Amino acid sequence: MDEALEGAQLVFRERGYDGASLSQLSTAMRLTAGSIYKAFSDKRAIFLAAFNRYTEKRNDELQRLIDAETTGRAKLQAMLTFYADSAHGIEGRRGCLVAGSAVELATFDTDIADRVKAAVQRTETLLRKLIRLGQADGSLPATIDVDASALALLCFLQGLRVVGKVGRTRSEVTAAVNRALQLIA
Repeated sequence: MDEALEGAQLVFRERGYDGASLSQLSTAMRLTAGSIYKAFSDKRAIFLAAFNRYTEKRNDELQRLIDAETTGRAKLQAMLTFYADSAHGIEGRRGCLVAGSAVELATFDTDIADRVKAAVQRTETLLRKLIRLGQADGSLPATIDVDASALALLCFLQGLRVVGKVGRTRSEVTAAVNRALQLIA
């Protein structure tokens, strides 16, 4: 099932919910339409399962990178770099399922809106935590306004994912990450 949901994620990331056809999902999931409907009641159920899988997998990957660092600043840089790595090349053009869903679906579907909101809040909460950790260990200035900085970085990260959709190079997004760090440090 995880492999099938990985395929569905790619279709939804590239085409959006409305642009994803059952035929495309069937091909990407390597399942027949009948098998899909045995496992999921409809396209929305596929989307919700794929969204959950996407956010869980990305959160796990991000946490491993953060855990490998020792200072708050290094952890914050790892987080920004993680987003930058997803904002260029083929990954960038595929897009972010959270950012795409916020734009395409969150206004019309309260369940999806709640999931998007929870994902965004997790990211902002983590940013606040890392900034505070950096302040506590001295790797970030104690004078930083934690809430304003976390919100600014959240906007920056989501913006990276949006501009990645139109094609950015690794050097461009890396330069943007370095500049974002300079703004708060």
